Order: sequence, then structure tokens, then C-alpha cells
Amino acid sequence: MSSTAVAEEVPKDQPRTGARLVVEALVAQGVETVFGYPGGAIMPVYDALPGSGLRHILCRHEQACAFAAAAVGRMTRRAGVCLATSGPGATNLVTGIADAYMDSVPMVAITGQVAQPVMGTDAFQEIDTFGITMPVVKHSYIVRNADDIPAIIAEAFDIAEHGRPGPVLIDIPKDIQMAEGTGEPYAGRVTPQPCLDEDGLRRAEAALREAERPLFYLGGGTVRAGAVAEVRRLVERARIPAVCTLQGLGILPTGHEQFLGMLGMHGSRAANMAVQECDLLINIGARFDDRATGALDRFAPHARVIHFDKDASEISKLRHADVAVSCDLKPAVRSFLPEPADISDWRKLNRSRAEEFAPSYDAPAKGIYAPALLKELSERAGDGFVAVPDVGQHQMWVAQHCRFSRPQAHITSGGLGSMGFSLPTAIGAKMAEPDACVVSVSGDGGFMMNIQELATLNRYGVPLKVIVLNNSHLGMVRQWQDLFFAGNRSEVDLSDNPDFAKVAEAFGIEAFTISEPGEVEGGLDRLLGAKGPILMHVVIDPNENVWPLVAPGKANHEMMEQSES
Repeated sequence: MSSTAVAEEVPKDQPRTGARLVVEALVAQGVETVFGYPGGAIMPVYDALPGSGLRHILCRHEQACAFAAAAVGRMTRRAGVCLATSGPGATNLVTGIADAYMDSVPMVAITGQVAQPVMGTDAFQEIDTFGITMPVVKHSYIVRNADDIPAIIAEAFDIAEHGRPGPVLIDIPKDIQMAEGTGEPYAGRVTPQPCLDEDGLRRAEAALREAERPLFYLGGGTVRAGAVAEVRRLVERARIPAVCTLQGLGILPTGHEQFLGMLGMHGSRAANMAVQECDLLINIGARFDDRATGALDRFAPHARVIHFDKDASEISKLRHADVAVSCDLKPAVRSFLPEPADISDWRKLNRSRAEEFAPSYDAPAKGIYAPALLKELSERAGDGFVAVPDVGQHQMWVAQHCRFSRPQAHITSGGLGSMGFSLPTAIGAKMAEPDACVVSVSGDGGFMMNIQELATLNRYGVPLKVIVLNNSHLGMVRQWQDLFFAGNRSEVDLSDNPDFAKVAEAFGIEAFTISEPGEVEGGLDRLLGAKGPILMHVVIDPNENVWPLVAPGKANHEMMEQSES
């Protein structure tokens, strides 16, 4: 919808207030859906929403609004939008904003603020939103003049989406929302010209010609840059083995000939061994996160490093880069023309290891084996499958065992590790891509943190598929307590949780429970065949662990297996 059309919709007897400018500016940016929760200091914006053409989704907690908005950014690379009032409304957004910041996800958060005359007086629901969020946003604004609103919102979207993406906060005092303004909405998007580090590329190509055991290390920056197709072509042309981070899953499809799996704490043995033995590590869009590297001083100990990254601050931050390529990833990868030496033996070794250490799905216990269930779910759902795990053991099982055809098939909280992430994020993902088979996968701990969003599912009839893997514990904490704290299970018992199927039914959601292996096939049939929202409550063994595991302080090749526990 054009900005002219938006302006013509405003009744002539209504002033063009700052609040109306906010709504018009969002429409001018191409926004279709916003996630929010009203309150006193944002009420003028809510007054301007009806008739604007924007679809507002009323989540039941502001944290859920932020997670759902970020899901739009994760799925589309366009900034999602969330709204909240001042004080607790704004502070409730902070976890979702921080989650987006840690994972470099574009988002625009708009908060109401108390009127300017009472700012700084500890007025009702006043909080320094600008100051509180400063460490976890890419940029932030306090609007002081209604006329500035269209330009600020246009600039906010540019900042959120370009360069290294991230969240942007716009805090708008209530009197500014109510003041008359004359600003005109405009798209304001100026796509920056991509840079290209020709010298770095040529040095990288020279380093590769000397390598005998090169390895691609692919991270989420590749996804955020929209460079997935270019990286796939590069890997296939160079025929070099590849590993990826948690955020990089799906860059290469599961089962790709050169893909060895995820590296790191719960990575595959084939991937971790390749990293430890390679002599050249080609990092594209990864940041040497501690969960990926294990003991950093022993990570890829024999390797020279080539580091491709748009954000120059990431290069040599944790691991020295022998060759730095700091520029836009799409043109950089497209212009990288490697001519590796004969590495056929290295390829053959890694392929044989990938086959040798492939997961076994013989259930180690009598009950439902979650990894096997998740693997079958993803295979049956096909290329339309999108998994949105929460945080914990099930998150790692999803990463290890599900089939991903593209990066958007795996939406996960990486850097922050936010419990309560799955349900609201999955709602946002399903709204961003309605035809996808989006599945929220939660543990019983994380599910309870945003369980109220079942009401959002019911209100809007979002045909989301929800799985709750219930082991009656905080499973990952329990596993670590058993392994590293002498089995002292402190405050991890969740056996007093409610019957989740009954809870979902009380919210108006179709739901059922399975607890025996023989019920899995029928359960998946019912889950995948449902036309509306549905919840499958899965009872699993409370003592099941995630394997393999790199213990704290250990190098990635020092992996614990089930027999060592």
C-alpha cells in the first residue's frame, strides 16, 4: 500500500497525530503484521491502528510479542515489529530483544513512554527503556518531535536489516504520540552498495591451494546475509567437507555428501574430529562461540584460519585469523574461486567417519525415544518442515536428528538460550510462512514459561503443531547435575506439572497424550493431519541424556558418550 493511499484513508476531521504517523510509517515500510499488548503509554498508537491495514496480533505477554516479531526476521530477513507500553510492558520485551540481538535478527520494537513533562520524575509506569535496552540493541531512539517519526521509523528499518542485522528500539513519549505532526511517510530504504575485499579473497585462495585438509566452518552469518545459495555452490564446486554451527543448520541440506554435521558441545563426532584434524579452517559467518569451540586454546589446533565476516569486529576477536575477508558475504562468496589441491583422501576419511558415527535409533529405554520420534517427524513433514525448539535437551535432539532442507527450517535461540522461546516464536514463524509445516517443540520446563500463548493460538486459529516432550524435569540441568555435580539433583523436579493435554483443551486446542512406542506412528499421523492448532503431549524417560557431549573445559575431540556416563 502506498503512503499516499494511507494518508487518504485518514478522515479529514481527524488530526494526523504522532500515533497516526507511526502507523502510516509502518505501512510505508511494508509491514503487514505487528505483535503487541496495549497499555496506557502506547494507547494513542492503538487508537490509530483500526483501519490502518495493519494486522495486530494480541499476544498474552510482551515477551511473546518480541519472540514472535523476531520470528518474522528469522524467517524473512525483514524486521518484525512488536509494540508495548512503558514500564513493565517495555521491560517484558527485553528478553526477546536480547535474544534477537545475540542471534543478529532484525526487529523493530516500539514502546510507549510517559509524557515528556513527567519524564525523570518516577511517574507511574516510567522506566528508562532507552538505558535498559542499550546493551542489547543495535540502535535506539527517543522521539522528541512528532514530525520526526516517519524518518526515524524508516531509518530504524534500514539499521535493523542492513549490515549485521539486529533489533532497534523506538521509545515514544505519550505526548508525542498525541501531538499533531506534518511528516509524510516514505519507504526511505537505501540499499548500501556491497563492499568486496579483493585482497583478502586472493590471499584466501592462495592459502587454500596449500592446504591438504581444508574444512568449511559455516555459521548463522551466512543465513543473515542471504548467502546460502552462494555457499552451497561454493561447497559443491570446491568439494571440501563442511561443518556448521547450531545457527548454521540447513545451510547445507541434511544428508549432503560433504556435510559432516554440527560441531561443538553436542556436535557429531565426525564434525568435531574433522575440525581438530584440519589444516585450514574456512570460517564463513561464524563467531567461534564457546559452545562450538570447546576449549578455545585447543580448537582446530593444526589449522590456519580464513575468516569471512561482514562484521569486522568478529574477526580475530576470539581466534586469530591468518586471512581476513571482511565484507558482504554474498559477493565475497560468489567471488571466492578456490582451487584446492588433491584432497580425495581427506574427503574419503571424513565421509567414512560420517557413516561410521551416524546416530543409532535403537531406543536405549523402553519408552518413547525422542530422537527417533523427531527424526521421523521431520522426514514425514518433508521440505516444508520448520522446527522451532525451545531450549534444553530437546533443542539438541532437534539439532542432531531432524532433517533440514534450508536454514529457515530450524529456528532456535542460540546465543541467549531463552527458555519460553518456542511457542511464541513458532506462532510468528507460522504467520510469516503460512504454508510451512511449523512445529513447536518444547520441553515441559520451557513450555510452562509461555504457556499462555495457547490463548493466542486459539484466538487466531493458527494451525500450529505443538509437541511437548515431558520428562518431568529440567532435563539439561538434571543431566549436568548428574554428570558434573555428583548427582545432586537440586530443584529440577517438575513432576507436579499439570496434564498438558488437558490444559491445551481448556484453551480450546485439540490435544492428546502418547507414552508408549507403539503410539508414535498414530500420534504423528494425527499431528501432521490436523487442520487447526494441535498439541501432542509426549511422555519420555526422565533419565535420558543428550549424547555425545563435550564436557566443560575439554577440547572438542574429547567427547563423552553414553557408555562413559
